[in-house]
Amino acid sequence: MKISRRETMRFSAAAVAGLSLAGIEPREVVAQAAPQPDGLADTQLRNISTLPLNPDGSAVEYMPQEAGAITGVLWRTKNQTPPGEYDFRKMKIKVDARGTAKLSGTLTFDVLDKLPRHSYVVRLQCGAPMPRGTVKWTGVRFSDFAHAIGAQSFAYYGRLVGSDGYFIDEDMTTLMHPQVVLAWQLNDEPIPPQHGAPLRLIIPFRYGARSLKEITEIQFTATTFAPPKPWPT
Repeated sequence: MKISRRETMRFSAAAVAGLSLAGIEPREVVAQAAPQPDGLADTQLRNISTLPLNPDGSAVEYMPQEAGAITGVLWRTKNQTPPGEYDFRKMKIKVDARGTAKLSGTLTFDVLDKLPRHSYVVRLQCGAPMPRGTVKWTGVRFSDFAHAIGAQSFAYYGRLVGSDGYFIDEDMTTLMHPQVVLAWQLNDEPIPPQHGAPLRLIIPFRYGARSLKEITEIQFTATTFAPPKPWPT
């Protein structure tokens, strides 16, 4: 195959750029891509809807007849649902307690199935206009799961990783809130792949990005986590 001189120059430039970026940390790449001003400057604010919360900061819960559907889908993988096992009965999720819980290894559905079921109708609302929706979630409270694996009082932080490489870090006080749920049903049906099957974290008093979809790993730590790997954009 013959290529033109212009194409050769373009490919060479791309190769040089790739080699140059190989030795740069991800945060340095971001800094170079979006240079900051020398001082503080006015910034255009985002138009984000206020979350419907109770005075104590918990999420508003709705009546069953108010449950509807989620409008919109958001994945870090160009909005394409990552491949995986979508059947919650066959799920296998890595649990790494790092010495802060009595049990570690692989979480399967039979472990969650023994815990008390919890259902509620709450609003999923992202910082962006979509996705959003008031729906019914069914699963188990994260606190019941944490107790089941023997999480200790010095397990101060949790990290949950999704199939698209996205992750969230939360303090255990937040994760142990009674409204935080590991859910496998949406409106009394298995969560569809586009909305996070087989297992999804629901934190209804935070914006939707904190309700991690398609959990693949749950970690606990007493101090801090290692710097995360960048997820796909």
